[in-house]
Amino acid sequence: MGSRKRTTEDLVMKRALLLLLFVLPVASVFQALSADAQYVGAKKCMMCHKSENRGDQWGKWSAGPHAKAFITLKSDASKTIAQQMGIADPSSHGKCLQCHVTAFGAPAAKLADGFSHDEGVGCEACHGPGSLYKSMRVMKNLAAGTQDPQAVAFIRGDAESCLGCHNEASPTYKPFDFDKAWAEIEHNIPQ
Repeated sequence: MGSRKRTTEDLVMKRALLLLLFVLPVASVFQALSADAQYVGAKKCMMCHKSENRGDQWGKWSAGPHAKAFITLKSDASKTIAQQMGIADPSSHGKCLQCHVTAFGAPAAKLADGFSHDEGVGCEACHGPGSLYKSMRVMKNLAAGTQDPQAVAFIRGDAESCLGCHNEASPTYKPFDFDKAWAEIEHNIPQ
């Protein structure tokens, strides 16, 4: 009886080991793929996300404050606030850019050709670098639940993402209510 139990345990251990030997390399590949993801810019998202019947995410973003986040740094009001903080040019200072552009501080290798900080806070600030998920096929698979979001560096933005900038460290801070803010910028794809 003891040898039979041992054989069953051995079989379970062998299967577990085989599973690990398969899963770990696959997980590593997914991590490597998402590590290779580059920021491509909001204009790449526009191609598929501008139709009314699909929710016009592009229109909502481009009409909202996030699309204008970088431009606001060039305003007189921003320059005044920056001067009070000892900053000469808010449109080139990291303390301001970290919340007014997408991918601030990312290595050049993470920025695809054509990416520009001039787009302000774009899609990828909340959804992650888009080079691996920008194709229609991948987006359809994400929507269907057949694509692992992590494997393509796709993120579903949440309150925590917003609070990275909408917090008391901001010189223009106003109390932040995620539900209210989301209602103003909501851009879901209709079912």
